[in-house]
Amino acid sequence: MNKILMLSLVTASTLFADSEIEELKKLVLDQQKTIQALQTRMNALEEQKRPQASHADVSSDEAVSEAPKKLAHSEKANKREKTEKVVANEYAAYDTANTTAVSSAQDDTMTESQDSSSSFDQSAFLPGIALVGNMSAVGRDVSNDLYANYAIPGFIHTPGELPFNEKRGFNLNYGELEIFSTVGPYIDFFSAFHIAKDGLEIGELYATTRTLPYGLRLKGGKFNSEFGRISMKHQHAWAFTTIPLVFEAFFGQEGLNDEGLQLQWVAPTDFYLMAGAELMQGSNENSFGDTDGINEVNAYLKSSFDLSDMTTLLGGVTYMQGKNGFGDTKIYGADLTIRTDFDSYSSLTWQNELLYREKPLENSIEADQAGLYSQLVYNYNQNWSGAVRYDTLFKNVSDEPEGLDKYSAMLMYRPFEFTKLRLQYSYDKSKYFAGEQKDVQEILLDLTFEAGAHGAHAF
Repeated sequence: MNKILMLSLVTASTLFADSEIEELKKLVLDQQKTIQALQTRMNALEEQKRPQASHADVSSDEAVSEAPKKLAHSEKANKREKTEKVVANEYAAYDTANTTAVSSAQDDTMTESQDSSSSFDQSAFLPGIALVGNMSAVGRDVSNDLYANYAIPGFIHTPGELPFNEKRGFNLNYGELEIFSTVGPYIDFFSAFHIAKDGLEIGELYATTRTLPYGLRLKGGKFNSEFGRISMKHQHAWAFTTIPLVFEAFFGQEGLNDEGLQLQWVAPTDFYLMAGAELMQGSNENSFGDTDGINEVNAYLKSSFDLSDMTTLLGGVTYMQGKNGFGDTKIYGADLTIRTDFDSYSSLTWQNELLYREKPLENSIEADQAGLYSQLVYNYNQNWSGAVRYDTLFKNVSDEPEGLDKYSAMLMYRPFEFTKLRLQYSYDKSKYFAGEQKDVQEILLDLTFEAGAHGAHAF
């Protein structure tokens, strides 16, 4: 009886196992069919996207990220990639490189969404967010109270509020919150809010067109003027911690930033040629200051040429005109930059800017003033760089001193791509205190960190 019972159990188990195996085989076959169907659908989507990808614009961020790979192939590829980066950065300007990169990614997301479904994908318009912080430790042979009231004869009577490196010791200079996004098929949006200890300030807030014909681009809002080489950049993107002396004298320590409208045009030429015009409120008190209407006009022309496979020349000219309390201020500018790349990360850049100003003063007096800076920046590798700069105000109002000079040297270490530590020494002969000139020596160490979605800066 027990043998019959055991034989029955073995037979039942075998039949059950065979049935389970057959069921598993059926499930595996069904899954294989599903995978094949998904693979077929994926191949079809890739075929639909391929023509669009071949005609997509390359953003400055993509160019920068792909450059090291292309450099491995040939020096020709390196030069072509570098030139494309220069043009993209000059046309899109400093921080709009971020919005271009985000826009490209969002366009791809929208294309995939439209291929798979006709429903609206709100996630394609989520903004990019970045946070920039800057702090410093300063040593200076002038007391804080005395330095807060320095003057540059003929240019600055009192500096007012100092936004950077105000006092000896430790300074939390600013936090900068950047928010940027595509807001539709035709418009990009960018904003930068300066977070200080005493409140929040709108640094930049503007919209930029994406698809105007004939190489045109329109910008409106509050923004940094894009004349020359340094005006468009934020402080954390400067080679040095401090702004060039001629920019401080003509526009203040934060440069030329105002509400207005900008139109740029890139010519359809074999070389890069861009013309720009800006209508601005004219609220910069150092050179203009009449804000009753649109009282400032800026115009500039920029170009770049390849001198060799590894060397590029960039140049530009600028004209500005705006009202102050006594008439029209006129400013003429010229800039010249030569950059030579040695490999993926090593380069030498010589950058120069000259500004000349005709500013009416009281009693029908006109101030003819001029200054320039010249700086040499050597990037040794992706971590280390060094630079020297000479500043001078060589023409001034009658009976005011000329030859107001400043000398600076900088060493920078980047432990990570968006973190930098700068050590800077300056010997400044341009400052007057209580009517007397005093040479100021300053050494400072500043730390800048950038977190979040952040694009490459123009060199």
